[in-house]
Amino acid sequence: MQAGGGGRDRRARERILEAAYACVARFGLAKTTVEDVTKEAGISRASLYRVFPGGREQLLRETVAWEMERFFRSLAAAVAEASDFPTMVETGLAFARQAVREHAVLQKVLVTEPDRLLPLLTVESHRPLRYVTAYLRPYLERERVAGRLAPGVDPELAADYIARMLLSLITSPGRWGELDDPAALRSLVRHELLGGIARGLGGGAPPPGDRV
Repeated sequence: MQAGGGGRDRRARERILEAAYACVARFGLAKTTVEDVTKEAGISRASLYRVFPGGREQLLRETVAWEMERFFRSLAAAVAEASDFPTMVETGLAFARQAVREHAVLQKVLVTEPDRLLPLLTVESHRPLRYVTAYLRPYLERERVAGRLAPGVDPELAADYIARMLLSLITSPGRWGELDDPAALRSLVRHELLGGIARGLGGGAPPPGDRV
């Protein structure tokens, strides 16, 4: 009985978050109300507050977190068939940057309501960092066992460092542009991101700022 109740709770939560996301896409963060979400989800206010007792603020915060989790699940699927660790990082970085650039709701809210979205992203920033770090950790441990990490590299610390760098590059690649140049992307990953972590990496184009 408890398992069934937990399943119902998860389905109810998912239904409300899907409705909230649809409302944010339609109305924006500022104008989305609890009433909008209950109407979209086809539930009562009481049902919503049972799942999100913190009301509108908790609901919006959890909606941002939910969409982040969906994004990173898609990212994990995109890199699942990569042939090696550097290739996985390259594939993931390119996929994530393109997905962020093409995410219609994110780009809309960043333009129209950055003052409302950015604090929510800051509050929830621990989630993607924790997710990416946990995803990278076993890969780096396997690289260590295979002797493909540089001497003295701790897989735990390396996972945290790479995760932080990837999240920064996904949102703001700076001089690397949109990360859609394969040669430049390879250089970024193998020279700058993994250069002091993995053994035997080389090749690729020089960084954009160093080109003649």
